[in-house]
Amino acid sequence: MAISLYEARQKPAAITPTTADKILVEKSVRRLTLFSSGRKLKEYRVALGFSSVGPKQREGDGRTPEGNYKIDFHKSDSAFHRALHISYPDAADTRRAAEAGVAPGGDIMIHGLPNGFSALGPAHRLRDWTAGCIALTDSEIDEIWASVDDGTPIEIRP
Repeated sequence: MAISLYEARQKPAAITPTTADKILVEKSVRRLTLFSSGRKLKEYRVALGFSSVGPKQREGDGRTPEGNYKIDFHKSDSAFHRALHISYPDAADTRRAAEAGVAPGGDIMIHGLPNGFSALGPAHRLRDWTAGCIALTDSEIDEIWASVDDGTPIEIRP
């Protein structure tokens, strides 16, 4: 039996995978992109650490790290609406900080807005405001939370 052109057009599209296998953050353009098998799933505009130029060097510098890390756990009891913990510092970050005689810092996350401040929505992106984390709206972190498994690689570029 032949399928009419109308019926062919009405067939549902192939289901796009919703699980990301890579996260890319491009600091210079304030963008986080989710990928699956090399294909872009979705991108988001983000806010970064309050001193956003350059890689994180030490605790308290307000910079977002640069390099290759992993999402090591989902943190549901955060001061922010959901958070995905990034595996910063790695061995090289720790060594570099030790050589400089400073603490490398830690608790770098991808997170939503501070609890109770969801009404800010996209306005939070008007300036970089985190202590080095990557911030999104609450609805955006909800999407990412559901799409990213622990162990997912994240690349943070300048």
